[in-house]
Amino acid sequence: MPVDLPSTPADVLELSSRALGLAMKSAVRLAALFGCWKHSYKNAATSFEEMALPDMIYWAFKCTNPIVRPEKGDSIGDIVKTDNRDAGLPQGFEKQASLTLAAAGDLLQADGLDHSKDVLFENIADLLFDRTISFANFESPITEQELKKEVIGDKGPPFECCSRKQFDLLKGHKGKNFTVMNTANNHIFDMGVEGIETTQKVLSNENILNIGTNATPDDFGRGRIIEKEGIRIGFVSATFGLNGRVVPDGDAYRINVARLLSKKAPPELKILKRQIDDCKSKKCDFIVASLHWGHEFEFFPRRRQIEIAHVLVEYGVDAILSHHPHVIQPVDYYRTHRDPNRIAVIAYSLGTLTWRFTAPQYVLSLILNLTLSKGAYKGKEVTYIEKAAVTPVFRSSVDEGGQTVTRIEKLADYLEGRKNNHPPEYIAKIKEYADLALGQ
Repeated sequence: MPVDLPSTPADVLELSSRALGLAMKSAVRLAALFGCWKHSYKNAATSFEEMALPDMIYWAFKCTNPIVRPEKGDSIGDIVKTDNRDAGLPQGFEKQASLTLAAAGDLLQADGLDHSKDVLFENIADLLFDRTISFANFESPITEQELKKEVIGDKGPPFECCSRKQFDLLKGHKGKNFTVMNTANNHIFDMGVEGIETTQKVLSNENILNIGTNATPDDFGRGRIIEKEGIRIGFVSATFGLNGRVVPDGDAYRINVARLLSKKAPPELKILKRQIDDCKSKKCDFIVASLHWGHEFEFFPRRRQIEIAHVLVEYGVDAILSHHPHVIQPVDYYRTHRDPNRIAVIAYSLGTLTWRFTAPQYVLSLILNLTLSKGAYKGKEVTYIEKAAVTPVFRSSVDEGGQTVTRIEKLADYLEGRKNNHPPEYIAKIKEYADLALGQ
């Protein structure tokens, strides 16, 4: 890995005082020494505005000590079903149409990408762009303002943004763009209203369906619909917060925000249910929820997350694509009560596809591939998930001719000996994290 890229967010943490920095480092060392937080910290905050000093220390601890166990008393088998063999069409299903959907996690503009245009995705293009629909969470709003470099610390919320030129590197591969991008995330308001409007304009001009932010007040509460191969898919979305940034009352419609995991209030599901109802009213065959939520640097969702996900599925969602934790989490194959023949796929975190950090837990992400089939079953027209597959991939930044070039690689290519650009122990650690979250 190139020496000019940091390993973890702790390497670039900037605090308001030297005393605070020393106190946090001491607290983190003590927590590691005495084995604190082997399991997740139950009352930890997820949103910037709810964070107190214990939350900041816990966050700093997780930067270099990711949480690799579920909540205390649980095992992975207790909380999710990671075996995809249940996915498939019931006997007697008469297929009429089908399509494929690929989903990836966070896309962020970052150091190490400038020389990676049309090579960034070249080794995973078959998984992402040779599909009917391709999805990612786009987390660096496009702006015409002066660009701001990401700063992580206690002086204020971090910034993410990118230029149009930088976006062109992230949007796709050799003329094939992402079909759908989620923009309801905690960084979408980093550059204010201009950042939202510029991002919306660029996505529209690129024919990329933007979900999560709204151009007009009338769009608020409506799903986004795309029809391919005779199958009508509705997308609904929300973010847990905006890093403490306050949207003026007159612009509140612009972003789908719901306090999903507040430690001070029950989960807000109204805006998501409103979008689901809209998709139902427009006769969508299949509904996908994009949720920006969860606890950063933790390899397992919290129990209340699972409960919320199941509530949304029983309300009408057929697949959930989640992002924000910056590490991967399990994919759950959940048999619904509303239709015992339906398996809903819930990806609790697809990880971060592009970011600047090089530690094994941060370079690892997932590509989820679904095959959806529409047809007749027991006298009704339904759309089910016929196939589901998860592929672990990782971000590889290497020196080529004095320049840092980043590619997303299939982990299997390194495990099976087809590539060896990285030390075996580095690849082994990536695999260990992949096996942990995927239940293998």
